[in-house]
Amino acid sequence: MRRKLPFDIVIFMKIASVCTSARKDFKLFMKPKIIVICGPTGVGKTSTAIGLALDFQGEIIGADSMQVYRHMDIGTAKPTPAEQARVPHRMIDVIDPDEPFDAARFSEAAFEEMNAVAGMGKIPFVVGGTGLYIKSLIHGLSRARPADADVLSRLKKEASEYGLQALHKRLAQCDPEAAAKIHCNDAFRIMRALEIFEVTGKPLSAYQKAHGFAPQKCHALKIGLRLDRAVLYERINRRVDQMIHEGLLGEVKGLLDRGYPAELKAMQSIGYRHMAEHILNQVPWEETIQTLKRDTRRYAKRQMTWFSADPDIKWFAPDAHAEMHLQIKQFLNA
Repeated sequence: MRRKLPFDIVIFMKIASVCTSARKDFKLFMKPKIIVICGPTGVGKTSTAIGLALDFQGEIIGADSMQVYRHMDIGTAKPTPAEQARVPHRMIDVIDPDEPFDAARFSEAAFEEMNAVAGMGKIPFVVGGTGLYIKSLIHGLSRARPADADVLSRLKKEASEYGLQALHKRLAQCDPEAAAKIHCNDAFRIMRALEIFEVTGKPLSAYQKAHGFAPQKCHALKIGLRLDRAVLYERINRRVDQMIHEGLLGEVKGLLDRGYPAELKAMQSIGYRHMAEHILNQVPWEETIQTLKRDTRRYAKRQMTWFSADPDIKWFAPDAHAEMHLQIKQFLNA
């Protein structure tokens, strides 16, 4: 015969059960704390983030618009297998080069990864140089309307018949601001911008200016890495030389051989576009390398312009490990 527990013990156990349940529910609604490591290309984000993630038992969520693509390793400066073995990396090698991908899709997928890491009691380190991706993860993006498949189908036929140059000129007439930012061979973005204008009557640039961000979905400590411009540019030049040495040209040849055309959005990125133009259009090798270095430096400058506009970023030199460690410790303990 089972003995009944004393009344006060029964009450205590019920209260404890309710409190435990409440704590679990509270955790579900708590905004996780994340560490953002951002900055321009070539500044040393990967090595810095790995060191800090090891300090705090964290995992890295990539915030790079190119490292999401499979088969594109050298030109994206993707973390090596050895680096990924030291600290788990997420949002790397998640799609093929011909699959559509944007900030909205990144935000949704990376948010799930962030919660998965936090749910294991680990610290998510969001690491990358794509400012819009980082912003979309922290704040979310207002959901864009679905594309009109019929209009896109017609635009594809027109591109095939008249060429992308004709579509790019049309875009320049209805949305010169967007056309100035979209490469004349970027079929995906050209047709998407034209589709938006045809269906809504408003240019893509107007939507981008009015793009709304939601309240923060997490508590973020943003750490930015920066170097003297001359030092950074020299590092970028050396990085390009290293990519060439590691086989960037062969990587691009392999992508073309796999059937990924040079017009793909992914193939129009820095490095891949330059190698493809050398292969397909016989641009001289020395000119290809110099243009690649120049365009990479310009890209780094645009990245710094984006990040410099964020007042919440705390800036450090890449080797200021102790200072960053202290900043993270204070943030996590607050």
